[in-house]
Amino acid sequence: PFYHMKNLCVIFLAMLGIHQAFAQDNEALKIKLNESGSHYFQTTFLNQIWVRSNESNPGTTIQGDPASSSFDIGLRRTRMQMFGQITDRTFIYFQFGQNNFNAQYNSTSNRKIAPFFHDALGEYRISDKNQLKVGGGLSIIGGLSRFSQPSIGTITTMDVPVFAQTTVDQIDQFSRKLSVYARGQIGHWDYRYILSDPFPITSNGQTPPALAPVANFALKGHHLQHQGYLIYQFFDHDAHTTPYMTGTYLGTKKVVNIAGGFIYQKNAMWNKSASSTDTTYQNMAHWAIESFVDIPLNKEKHSALNAYIGYFNTNYGTNYLRYNGVMNPANGTTATAANSISGQGPVYGNSYPMFGTGSVVYTQIGYLLPSKNASMSNRWMPYASATLANYDRLNGFSNNTFHAGINYFIQGHKSKLSLDIQNRPSFQVNQGELVKGQRLNSVTLQFQLFI
Repeated sequence: PFYHMKNLCVIFLAMLGIHQAFAQDNEALKIKLNESGSHYFQTTFLNQIWVRSNESNPGTTIQGDPASSSFDIGLRRTRMQMFGQITDRTFIYFQFGQNNFNAQYNSTSNRKIAPFFHDALGEYRISDKNQLKVGGGLSIIGGLSRFSQPSIGTITTMDVPVFAQTTVDQIDQFSRKLSVYARGQIGHWDYRYILSDPFPITSNGQTPPALAPVANFALKGHHLQHQGYLIYQFFDHDAHTTPYMTGTYLGTKKVVNIAGGFIYQKNAMWNKSASSTDTTYQNMAHWAIESFVDIPLNKEKHSALNAYIGYFNTNYGTNYLRYNGVMNPANGTTATAANSISGQGPVYGNSYPMFGTGSVVYTQIGYLLPSKNASMSNRWMPYASATLANYDRLNGFSNNTFHAGINYFIQGHKSKLSLDIQNRPSFQVNQGELVKGQRLNSVTLQFQLFI
């Protein structure tokens, strides 16, 4: 990917040059529904533009041509939020938009079908404060981890660890499910419990894998999904307006917590043994424990620390494994099924084994550099992250992915540039034996606008 570094550097410097256009604070796009403003309706807009250079997986093709590397431009996320406190106790929330839109999006179908409703929920606060809220609708609210329901406009790293959104676009709609839930804050505790009605795998727009010795999502049967998440907050509470969880408060809060979560769905998976035609159903059961720190370090110099570590135990059934490539820049491969371990998900472009039965340790750290400037204009935040995955189907081979980068906050999260370098694994099958391929890199420049 470093072949295109000159182009990326030129674009980065050009984007730095426009920062004065965003130097002034803007009022939120909010309509008051009563005189005090306690009842309101608000709209936000988000656009994340990616310019990326990527080293391709072996055998990758783009529109039929071999491509050992690629350069692409895309919209990682384009979203509109509409939400408001309609009465003293009633809250409504919608989100509409699209994701992963680049030149290869639906390259064999219709590129104009991208936008859809991500969220549409209503919530009622039963208690006087935030002790108990109940709600329902289409929502990302879930268990397992804070990164299973991330506020993507406020994250520290350029992108979220997608593996924590365990069923993304399989039995959900881009991590959203039709759900009813209860959530609240009591003392130092923050909790949520969710009962979800998952979508059938047959409606995700892809051809389901054939029934095989390895587990995949079952094409028959339907069971509700249970999720839960419990946090102990040592100091300030996380924000509680929407179900989304903030990535970093940039030193404006002192948040230190430990948390645990789970996802359980009966008979969500199926497989059959190599020696039998009998179908076996298996439960999907994930759990995680984690700790999150987001604190100011030096109030005079306005520096701050963001850190996270989590352990994830993911059980999709026997030897489940799924490849995924975020906004994949390619659309084909010369590799045959006999030379691929996937069986699910594309093996071309920037994909790698992202989801699987096994365990994952994820950690990240970011440091908001000191400044005499008390505002969040013209500030820098370097970061690094590591995903250390051990999936059963990889037969003991490590599956580690690393990121390092830096954020330049033109005006906080409203307008920022992020430069990210990813180093990821690759795997191949050689004469029936699993072998590790060379490690591959990608370099991405993101320009985020959040109004």
